[in-house]
Amino acid sequence: MKKLKLGIPKGSLQDSTIKRFRKAGYNISISGRSYFPTIDDDEIEIMIVRPQDMAYPYVQKGVLDAGLTGEDWIRERNADVVEVEEFVYSKQKSLPARWVLAVAADSDIHSVKDLQGKIISTELVEASKAYLAEHGVEAKVDFSYGATEVKIPYLADAIIEITETGSSLRAHNLRIVDTIMVSTTKLIANKESWQDEWKQNKLRNLAMLLKGALVAESKVGLKMNVAEKDLKALLEILPAMRAPTVSQLQDTGWCAIETVIDEDVVRDLIPELKRAGACDIIEYPLNKVIP
Repeated sequence: MKKLKLGIPKGSLQDSTIKRFRKAGYNISISGRSYFPTIDDDEIEIMIVRPQDMAYPYVQKGVLDAGLTGEDWIRERNADVVEVEEFVYSKQKSLPARWVLAVAADSDIHSVKDLQGKIISTELVEASKAYLAEHGVEAKVDFSYGATEVKIPYLADAIIEITETGSSLRAHNLRIVDTIMVSTTKLIANKESWQDEWKQNKLRNLAMLLKGALVAESKVGLKMNVAEKDLKALLEILPAMRAPTVSQLQDTGWCAIETVIDEDVVRDLIPELKRAGACDIIEYPLNKVIP
C-alpha cells in the first residue's frame, strides 16, 4: 500500500491542527509522548515535528512527504518546498499569528530606527536580521531559547516575538512597536513527492477537506418555514453562499428554506427573519463547507 508521510506541528499548533483534521474527517490519536500518532487512514503515516524544523530539514530533505507549519518558519529556514495550501488559523483563533517588535512600556524606543546599536532577543533570528537590514538598522540579534518576554530589560532592549492577541506581552508590561511579519499555517510538500501523481492527489484531497473544515468554522446552517405570501419579503433579507434552497411543504401555502450564512450575523438576523414571517427556525453547526 502506498503511504503519505505527513508531519503535524508539535507545540502550540498541535491541538488546533488535530482539531481541524477531526472536522475534516481524519481522527488522529496520540498516545503518551509518542511522536508517531495513529490516524484512521491507512494511506497516511503521521509524525509530530517541531514547526521550526518542518520545512527544513524534514520536508525539504524528503524525510516527510508533506507537513503543516507556519509561513514564518518556511521563510526563516529559506526552505525549498512546494506550498500546497494556506490555512488561516493559529493556536487559539482562526486568525493569522503576528511576529511583533516589542519593548518595555516605558522604553524610549518608538520605531525600528531607535534600535540602532541595541540588543534584540528572538527565536526568529534570520527574518529579524532581514527586517533590520530593510530599514538600514544595525543591531545585535540574539537567539532566544524561550521565555523571550522576560529578557527585557535584563538581556535585551527589545524582543521580536509571536503573538495572537498581544495579551501575554501586555501582561509582561511590554509595548508593541511594529509588526514585522504576519504568518499563516501552510501545507507544504517535498518537491519530489509532489511529482508523484498519487501523493499529489492525496495532498490535494486533504487540502480541500481541511480548507472546507476551516471555512465551516465561521458559518452556520439555517432552516425555517415560511408562508408563501411572506416568501419574497423574507428572501430579500436572507443571505446565502449562492442562493437559499426553497422547497414546497406538504401543507399548501407553505415553503421550507435552507441556507448557509456567516455565524457573526446570525444572532441579529434570526429576530428579523421571525418578524418577516419565518417560523420553526433551526440553526445548526457545520463540519465542512466546500465552495
